[in-house]
Amino acid sequence: MTETDMVHEQIDTIDALMAHYVAGSLPEPARVLVQSHLEMKPDNRSLVNSLELLAGEALENAPEAAIADRNGRLAAIFSSASLVPAPRTVARPENALFPQALRALLGFEADDVPWRRRLPGFKEYSLDMDGCEVSLMWIRAGRALPAHTHKGMELILILDGAFNDVRGRFGPGDISIADETVDHRPVAEKDRPCIAFAVSDGPVKLTGSFRQMIGDLLG
Repeated sequence: MTETDMVHEQIDTIDALMAHYVAGSLPEPARVLVQSHLEMKPDNRSLVNSLELLAGEALENAPEAAIADRNGRLAAIFSSASLVPAPRTVARPENALFPQALRALLGFEADDVPWRRRLPGFKEYSLDMDGCEVSLMWIRAGRALPAHTHKGMELILILDGAFNDVRGRFGPGDISIADETVDHRPVAEKDRPCIAFAVSDGPVKLTGSFRQMIGDLLG
């Protein structure tokens, strides 16, 4: 994935992320992450609504431009409309943890995640999608992840539980935005495991000491 796909040099705040969501410039997994955030925190949709209104006003005020072969283009659009697959819908199970947008993307709910153990107290399910590394993470209560920074952009949506790092606390519905300027060691809170959905366009780079890394391996 290129930087322009995640536009990561321009995404450093939640407001910037929402602006790219409205503009339709996010890769599909990142778009689903933001949509899931809005399902969990619907009050934040007011910002999206304001951005959509501004975008609509800008479009209305844009000068008109002639379209070459207008009739031919319209015919092509209508002839191909039947080929577009209908959006996939997944019924919401009782006591579902995943937002609808995430469940539709993955095709399963939290109880059915095919977890793989990566470290003691840390499980993950990962796949490549639309040029992104997409993963679900399960972090044992009180578990600290290895200290690291990023060789790209990483977006994390907290689905359940919470983690803390040098920037503060991230709880259900919160989005963590991290890149090469962030060096952190997320620690799940002690009352319950932390479950999160992550989308990244580059690998992590471990930054902890050798002793710390050994401790992380032993859990």
